[in-house]
Formats: sequence, structure tokens, C-alpha cells
Amino acid sequence: MSDQKIIYLDNNATTAVDPEVRDAVFLSLKRDIGNPSSGHLCGKRVRETIGHNRELIADLIGCNPEEIYFTSGGTESNNLALIGAALARGKGHLIVSSVEHPSVSNTCRYLESLGFGVSYVTVATDCIVHPNDIMKAVRSDTFLISVMHSNNETGAVQPVEEIGMFARERGILFHTDTAQSIGKTYFSTGTHTDMATIVSHKFYGPKGIGALYVRKKILIRPILFGAGHEQGMRPGTENVSGIAGLGKACELARRDLKLRIAHTKYLSGMLYLRLKTYLPDIVLNAENAKRLPNTLSIQVPGVAALALIEALKDQVAFSTGSACHAGLCTPSRVLKQMGLSDEDALSTIRLSTGKDNTEDEMIQAAELIAKAAAAIRKNTA
Repeated sequence: MSDQKIIYLDNNATTAVDPEVRDAVFLSLKRDIGNPSSGHLCGKRVRETIGHNRELIADLIGCNPEEIYFTSGGTESNNLALIGAALARGKGHLIVSSVEHPSVSNTCRYLESLGFGVSYVTVATDCIVHPNDIMKAVRSDTFLISVMHSNNETGAVQPVEEIGMFARERGILFHTDTAQSIGKTYFSTGTHTDMATIVSHKFYGPKGIGALYVRKKILIRPILFGAGHEQGMRPGTENVSGIAGLGKACELARRDLKLRIAHTKYLSGMLYLRLKTYLPDIVLNAENAKRLPNTLSIQVPGVAALALIEALKDQVAFSTGSACHAGLCTPSRVLKQMGLSDEDALSTIRLSTGKDNTEDEMIQAAELIAKAAAAIRKNTA
């Protein structure tokens, strides 16, 4: 791989592992040699490692350690929350927003094939699902509402507290996918959340590890079968080094969150204003919504996002607002739900800053993106 430095603005896709997290992972790999299910001293020490890191996660989101279940990541956590709740009830109705991550929306499609009812509540042009629309979708057999805490494409932060409290008052479970929020903005389980998905690699932890918060006395069933790990909820020998990394990432998030929010908000604002100077016709999607401090979803009229990424692939790393495979792109489902045309959706890029980005990088990135966009416009005129 080339040593050329790339300006990394794709922190909503994944983040670089923090050096302190890396050290925690390496230490666990070196020290935690036993199987946590073993009865000898080595097993006991590994169980203590797992327990300590479970406490760090609980401290970050404001819950009890025994309410944290380790998984392989966000997809498994979302599957466990939705399918587990559905299996525990046997039949009934779920409500989700129309802009959920595929690990929620596709899980709902699967549940529909099993005979469960699912309502997909649409969002407004600001990518926000309105609580009143959720309320209108409730049926007598509704047992679960799932709305993401923040949208991965636009950064729009959803009114989960209001939705969750509404659900609680009616005895309906409320699940929220916090994959994009933990470590980037404030989140607490509070009195409104029954289940929450946590994803390590979105906030400077290792990939392949995540967790599901399940409030005490909430009944869900496992979706994997084996031995009795994770209180019988998630079988399989625990990913101990990954857990150590996730725990350390949570510890750092709790310590540094205020600084991270201020830093990424400042850099994102700086980047947007500079781009607006060079390209006055760009449009910020979900501009009027409360958004993650690090996320910009921007339409660049007359420029195919895929062409812009290709032009800058060795200089700036960022994402499109579309699903692209083998050179073919389909407009983002999220952006289409917001009312964007195919053309506008296909010209949308996502720029997501991180704690390690700098002012100089924002200056350079704005210039590079603007220059590449101008060249593409000229060539397609």
C-alpha cells in the first residue's frame, strides 16, 4: 500500500483505532490466554477482563453492566434485538423508520416473511421521523418500535427520547441503533430505551465487536445456539481482545466526548463554508435538522458523486450518497425518502470528520474537492 497520506473524511464508515485502544487490545492478546469459561486461574483472569470492560460500556451509556451483551457488531446486535423480541412474542407488529440501516430494514423484511407485521414510517425532508407519525402507526398488537439515534448518511439526530417515552407509556419495547452516535454525541439509555445497539469501530475501537444493551427484565430470545455464554443470550467464546478494545474506546469517549464534539463541529463547519465559497450552488442535506457534529451530506449539482470519489481516491477519502456496485449506482434509499430526485441523490457526497482531523486538512480537502468538481463539470458540459 502507498505511503501517500490521504485526508480521511469517512469516519461514519469506520474510524481509525485509537492508540490507547490498540494498546489495550495488544495487552489483552498477550495477557488473557485462558478461555473465560474455564474454571482455573487463567479463565478467572479473562472473566475479570470481560467484566471490567462491561462496566466501562455501562458507565458510558448509563446502565447496569449485566444489561450489556457482547456481539460481533452492529448487524448482529440489530438482528438480536428485533428477531429476539419477535421470537419472544411469536406474533405481532413492529414499527421502524424508513431510513434505518439495512441491518434493521432487511431484518424486518425477514420478519415479514415469518408473518409479522411491519410499518415503515417515512421521514420529512429533513430526514427526521416525526413522533406523531410513529404514534399513528401503532396497532393493538404492536410490541416493538425501532428508530435509529442518528442517521448514518445525513447525521440527522432522531427524537428518540420522545418516541421512547411514548412507547414506554404504552408498554411497547423501544430499540435504538446508536451506531453513529456513541462516541460522537451524547447518548444515555435514560428512562426511554429498552434496547440499544453499540458498534465499536464507529468510535475508534476495533472492528468485529459490538454490544447490545437490553434493559433488565426485557424478554428476548437468542438467535444463535450453543453454550451458555453471555447469560445464555449470545453463545460462542467471547472475543476478549475485541471486548478490551471496545471497553477502552468507551472509556476514552466518556473522557473526551465534549472535546470531540467541539472539534468535529468546528472542522465540519469550516469545511462546509470553504466548499460553499468555491461551489456556491452546493446544498446541505438535512440542513435544518439537529445533526451529528461531524457529518455533512452535500449535493454537488452537475457532478456525479462516484466520479468525484474516483477523481480523488488517492487524496481524499469520503463516501457517496448512493449504493454503487460494478460501476452502477442506485440513488440512496435514505435520500429518496427525503424527497430528493435521482439526480440530486446521485450527486450527494458524505463528508464525516473525526477527532484526528486538522484545520489544514479541511483547507486542503475543500480545495481538492472544488477543483475536481469543476473539472468534472467542464468535461461533462
